[in-house]
This record gives sequence, structure tokens and C-alpha cells, in this order.
Amino acid sequence: MSDGFTQPHVTPEMVANHGLTPDEYEYIKKILGREPNYTELGVFSVMWSEHCSYKNSIALLKTLPREGANLLAKAGEENAGAVDIGDGLAVVFKIESHNHPSAIEPYQGAATGVGGILRDIFTMGARPIAALNSLRFGSPDNPRVRYLVSGVVRGIGDYGNSFGVPTVAGEVFFDESYTGNPLVNAMAVGIVKTDAIAFAKAAGVGNPIMIVGSKTGRDGIHGATFASEEISSKSEEKRPSVQIGDPFTEKLLLEATLEIIEQDLIVGIQDMGAAGLTCSSSEMAARGNAGIEINIETVPVREPRMTPYEILLSESQERMLVCVKKGKEQDVKRVFDKWGLDSTIVGQVTDDGFMTVKLNGQVVSRIPADSLVLGGSAPVYHRETKRPAYMSEVNRLELNDLPANRNWNETLVQMLASPNLCHKGWVFEQYDSMVRTNTAVGPGSDAAILRLRKTDKALAMSTDCNARYCYLNPRLGAQIAVAEAARNIVCSGGKPLAITNCLNFGNPYKPEVYYCFSEAVAGMGEACIAFGTPVTGGNVSFYNEDPERAVFPTPTIGMVGLVEHTDHITTQWFKDDGDAIFLIGVNKEELGGSEYLHTVLGRTRGPVPSLDLSFEKRIQDAVLTVIRSGMVKSAHDVSDGGLAISLAECCISDREHPIGATVELSDKFRPDCLLFGETQSRVIVSVGNSRLNEFERVISTANVPYTRIGRVGGRRLIISGYIDQPISLLADAYYDAMPHFMEQLPI
Repeated sequence: MSDGFTQPHVTPEMVANHGLTPDEYEYIKKILGREPNYTELGVFSVMWSEHCSYKNSIALLKTLPREGANLLAKAGEENAGAVDIGDGLAVVFKIESHNHPSAIEPYQGAATGVGGILRDIFTMGARPIAALNSLRFGSPDNPRVRYLVSGVVRGIGDYGNSFGVPTVAGEVFFDESYTGNPLVNAMAVGIVKTDAIAFAKAAGVGNPIMIVGSKTGRDGIHGATFASEEISSKSEEKRPSVQIGDPFTEKLLLEATLEIIEQDLIVGIQDMGAAGLTCSSSEMAARGNAGIEINIETVPVREPRMTPYEILLSESQERMLVCVKKGKEQDVKRVFDKWGLDSTIVGQVTDDGFMTVKLNGQVVSRIPADSLVLGGSAPVYHRETKRPAYMSEVNRLELNDLPANRNWNETLVQMLASPNLCHKGWVFEQYDSMVRTNTAVGPGSDAAILRLRKTDKALAMSTDCNARYCYLNPRLGAQIAVAEAARNIVCSGGKPLAITNCLNFGNPYKPEVYYCFSEAVAGMGEACIAFGTPVTGGNVSFYNEDPERAVFPTPTIGMVGLVEHTDHITTQWFKDDGDAIFLIGVNKEELGGSEYLHTVLGRTRGPVPSLDLSFEKRIQDAVLTVIRSGMVKSAHDVSDGGLAISLAECCISDREHPIGATVELSDKFRPDCLLFGETQSRVIVSVGNSRLNEFERVISTANVPYTRIGRVGGRRLIISGYIDQPISLLADAYYDAMPHFMEQLPI
């Protein structure tokens, strides 16, 4: 780079290639009062991309409940949400997508998704304590899908394991709608002292701006723009947009970052994620009501002859932008030198409100910072909605047209071995779920539990979404996603605190897609109000389509809850011979949207199970009360697969100590509905004989329906009149299925 730097003349073709509409380009000219140069065009392109600006979603997102007594950071204000959990501590958490990169390069796409979400946590001064994920793929019969699954799982495992964070929970779902566009949603959770939270702002005129961490390369340029396009036959050509991660450098960056925060050396700090230096500098300036000036030639680069355009848009990993307190520059440098990382002064805070970029004193870009960020001058659109025509057809289901009698023993085995219900050990056993030794309950129960050191408390966490429900009824499906996440937290002994979300949809310019999006946002908000779980932030991922189809509407919910005392930690598996089994809630004759319909009958249709949010809240409150009283030995929600699947999981989830059960159901419904219908607001609990009277007295006062349905014991699962199977056979079907279909082993 040298003096006299010249830039290409901006043409209409360039504008179109940068993903900007003619109207948006005219708006840019109005903001600047002139034509943008080539570098500025690139800056606006990434910052006004869907991935960064949320221009097609922000209006609806603002309708979500974002207030709460214990919230320390509201949605969109910081890198992640923060909730006060007492004892001077806060939990910091967020979920984000890395879908498009994972479709092209599954290993690095997934790995850098984990890296990015971890940086969002520790840039707030929080030490990450757990990682979770939610993964969606096409049919595992497809070799390409198996390749994607393998690459994504290895990428998540290698990055998390090398970084040293336990991956403790998640979900894996298979459906044809995700064949060409898998969904990779990564969540991270951290802990910070409430008086030590760092903020992503630049303030104080003259305070130096530093880039710390790795050097800048050409990887990931226009990654945010790439994430705002549909997957097509040309997507492979954009492989360079996929970043390359280094978890070992990220671990060093974590320690150095926490150290400069603890030593009170900085004003603010932000991860360089999507749109890299462009996003971090403009957002920090806007949040601090300041300006920022970058001397681009001082940015440490790892490739020769990089232009300002490339440096500004690079999404190279393991980098942070830091606003340092004036006079503390050498202290920051000493910390990063100790950890073997770069730390370079690249600019300073100004008071003019502009993001100004200079090359050897020559201005190469000068843009008002607030014109680039959420809540500023970035465009906001209200898209057309239209209810998809398919919904009227697929929501009809005549039970009388379905076969009413089957061999239910064989059906149970078939269901347990199906891709969406089988044990996902093939996935999570590639993750280290116990590193740092705080994991009380890892993958395999309703929610993961992490102990909080030096306290008697623990955190419960879960990711949830039944996308098939959202395809059939996006509003109700989103409500159920929040309800099930909360139910999983409650069944594990926790009180739901708040959610983060990852909203995965198709092209928002298609009215049918935007209808599903708007309905899902509305349903999610209604459920969050009912459960008192405000939205702390998250991610919107549009354009999840391949040339053949859009993905199912998939509003993934990440929820965190507080276990007030570790004595309340509860798992889903039965414990002792002779314990009584109760069903809290009621069975209904519902079969629509069920895994049974999909797996056994090959249909995706029918009305989604009904949900009464107030009734669900009463059920959850009652379950949490009896768990906290110490009288419940196990608790497991009834969800995907229905009652028979949940009972089987209660018997075989503890692989080392499986135990049978004998159950009698008095409901006179169709057997398929009774065994495999997915009626909501149901929980299976087991209670020891010495606490039976107390349990029934307490649960009765909660004004919720409950039924004693059986007893734990033996080596078989017996559901009188329907099921009689040895638990060894059920366990074999459940645990062996995924290795068989992933590794193509003979059955």
C-alpha cells in the first residue's frame, strides 16, 4: 500500500454485485451527500446485508418481550444477553447460525461458528462454561448429507474440545427440507461477575483503538453478504468466503481478553465476527455516541498487498477490536505479548460520529457510524405476507383414514431406531462434555446442568424446536418450541430465566416465507410472555434455500434456567424398583405433526397439537414445586414420539443401569394417538413409596391433572394391552441406529 491510492470507479454492475438495490444505492448517496467510492460501497454492502442489518426482520424483532427484572443487557445492545443470577454473578449467553458456510465447507463452517459464539461471550468479560448446538440435515440415506453431518460434528467437536469448553447439549433433526441447506446453530454460555461486564463501545476522544489477536487475511471477505444469499450451484465458487478457525489461538485470546478486562485497562471491546473490522468499529462508535478513525496501513496482515477494502471486510478469526484507556496501551500490549498475540494501535476515538478510514493519511472511506448499524440509518423493511397455500391442505388429517391397528411392539422399535428419535451418542460422544469438571448432567437428559463453583446453584440449558410443527403452523410451532425448552429446564430442576433465538427461514422477499417468519415471531413472543422468559438476543438467518426448496421454518430456542440448589438437579431416567410412575397433564387424541406419522406412515401433515399457555405454565410450576420438595426421583417431558417413546427413554436413558416399567393407561383413545401422539403439557415423574402421600397432597393443591400410571421395575417395558418388550431390545434399537446409518453398517 502506498500514497496516491486509487479506487475503481463504482458502476451499476458493481452495485448489483454487492447485493444493493438501486433504491438503497440512492439512499447511500443521500447519507453521504455524494457518490460512494469502491471501499465505501463494500462497507455498505456488508453492513446493509441481511446478516448484519436485519433490515427485513428488525421491525418484527422489536415486538418481542425484551424487558425483565434481572436482565443486565437488553437484546441487540451488546454482544450477548446477560441475566443476574444472584451471588454477584450473571449468566451470559447467545445462539447464532453458521448455516451457509457449513453447507459449503462443513468442517470449517461449523468450527468457526463455535469460535464466533464463544468470542461473543468472553468479549463481555464472561468465561465460557458450556457450548450447545442445534443441527438440521437432510435424510441420512443421502451420502452428501452424511458427509455434511460428519464434517459439522467434527468441526464442532475439534474446536470446542481444543478450546476447552464442554459441549453439553443440543439436538439433531433430519428432514428432506434441509438436504441442500443444513442448519448449524451454535450456542455458548458463560459466567461473569455482575460488576465486571465489559461493553462493546468506543468512547473518550483520543482513546486509542487496538486490534488484538490474530493477523488479518483474505479469508471470509463478504462472508456476511454470502450468508444473505440463497444456496445455489454457484455457491461452491464462494468457498473463500468460509473462514478458517484456530481454537488454540482463541484460547490464548480468551485469557488475554479476560485479563485486560479484569485489570480495567479498557473502555470497550468487541469481537470481529461478521463484516470484521467494519462491523466492530462502526458499532463500537455508534454505541459510544462517538466517532472512530482507523489507520488501515497499521493493521497487521498476513498476506501481501491487501487493499483497504479487503482489510475492512475480512472475517479472519480470533480477532478483537479494543478501545483502550489512554495511557494503558503498554499495559495491554504486555498482556498480549505474554500470551503470544498481536496487539497493535490502529486508530483512535473521535467526536465527529464518523467511521473514518485512512491509508497513509489519505481518507479512503468516511461514513457516519450510525448509518451502518442496527437502530441507526440502515434500511428497515416491512415485507408482504401471504399465508402459504399448502397449509390448508396439510393441516387436514382424518384419523379414520389411518390404520388403527398395528403390531405396536414392532412400531415402538421402529420409532426408537428412527433418525430423529434414536440416541445421538454418535454425535455428542465426539464432544468433550466434561472438561472443566463443572458438568453435573451432560447430553442425554432433558437439559444439561452445569454447577456454579463456590455456590450451591447450577444452570440448566437446552435448545429446542420442532420444525415440522412450524411448517404446519408457524405461530403454534414457535409457542411449542418455547414451551418445550421451558419444560426441559423445569424437568431438570431449574426455573426458566430467558431465551436466545436463532430464526432460520427462507427468502424473506417471498410473501409465504415472510408470513411464516412473522407468525413464528408472534408465537415466540406470546410464549415468552407466558413463561416470563424475555428474549436477550440471537440471530436471524434468512435465505436458507437451495434450488429445490426452502428449509422448514426453524425458530430455534436456546434457554437458560437457574437451579437454586444442586439438590434439585433431576434427570429423566427411572431410578429404583418399586417407584410409582405418574403422568402430570392429560392425554388427548392428537396425532397431527407427529414423528409417528412421518416415520411410520410417511406423512407430514395434520393439525399441530394444541397448546394452552396458561395450562402449560401451571403444569411447569407444579412440576418444579414437587422437584424442589425432593420427592421426585426422575422427571421427563413427553414430546417428540409421544408417551411410549418417553416411557422407553425413562427406562433406557441410563445406559449403565436400565430398568423396566409396567404401565396401564385408562384412556380409551386410538392406540396410535395414545402411544405416539404428541399432546403437549405432559410430564412423566417417578416417586418413591415413602413420599407418595406427600406427593399426591402437594400436586393436588397445584390444581393440575395427574394420574398414577404404573410402577418402575423388571427388565421389560409393559404398556398393558399394547407394548411388552425387553428393555435390552429397546436399548439396542435406540443406541445402535445412528452408528448404523452414519457408517452404513449392516444391520
